[in-house]
Amino acid sequence: MNDAPFKDYFSEGSASYAAFRPKYPAALFDFVATLPANRHTAWDCATGSGQAAVPLASHFDRVIATDASAGQIAHATPHPNVSYNVALADDSKIESGSVDLVTVAQALHWLPFERFFAEVRRVLAPDGALAVWCYTRPRLAGLLGEIVDQFYYGECGPYWFPERALVDEGYRTIDIPIDEVEAPPLNIDAPLLLPEFAGYLRTWSAARKLAEAVGYDPVSPVQQALRAHWGGDDARQLVRWPIHVRAGRLRSRQ
Repeated sequence: MNDAPFKDYFSEGSASYAAFRPKYPAALFDFVATLPANRHTAWDCATGSGQAAVPLASHFDRVIATDASAGQIAHATPHPNVSYNVALADDSKIESGSVDLVTVAQALHWLPFERFFAEVRRVLAPDGALAVWCYTRPRLAGLLGEIVDQFYYGECGPYWFPERALVDEGYRTIDIPIDEVEAPPLNIDAPLLLPEFAGYLRTWSAARKLAEAVGYDPVSPVQQALRAHWGGDDARQLVRWPIHVRAGRLRSRQ
C-alpha cells in the first residue's frame, strides 16, 4: 500500500510536462462518462496540468481539478468549466456527496490508497463512480522501439521510483474497491516529430533523476540515436502508449 506523505516530484519541470505529455483519446472520456448516473460534477484528482480535466469538461457541467503540486496547477490549461485548486488527494476540500465521477489519470500510484479511497467515498454522490487509468511505456516500430526500450529499462532502469512498477503492471495489482466495468481497448496514438518525442522523454521522472546523477542531459544521446532512423527533421513517427483503465462504482462497505 502506498501510504507515504506527499512528496512533490513534479513542480520542477511542470512546464515541460504540460507541453510534452501525450493527449488522451476522446474514446476514453466517452467511456468514463457512461459510468455515473449523472454528469453534473467530476473531480479530476492529481490533475497535473489538466490533461484529463479539460476533456472531462465536454461531458460534465463542472470539473473540479486538484493537484498537490502548485507548479502543476500554475501550468494547467484554462477552461471555463474547470476550476483548479491545490489540494491533497485525501483532503480535497470538496463538499461531501457532491461529485458524480472521480478520475485519476496516470497518478494513482503516487496516492495514499486507503486515505484516497476514503475521500472518494466521502465526496461521491449516490450512484457515482471512480475511474483510474495509466499508460505504459511508449511503443515505436523497429529500431526506434529498441532504442527507447534500452533507455527505459537500461539507463533509466535504476532511477525509476518503486511506484513505477504499478504502472508497468497496468494497475492490475492494486486493490480498488469498485464493482469493475470492463473498458474498451484504448491507446494513445500520436505522430510526433523527434524534438517532440525527446521533450516527452525528458518529462520522465527517471530521466530527471538520471540527469542529476550524471550531470548532463541523458536524452541527448538517445535523441541522436533515434535521429538516424527517424526519417528526417520533418518526419513524424507513430508513438503508441497502451492505456489501462480500472473503473466502476464503489463497492458497498462490508
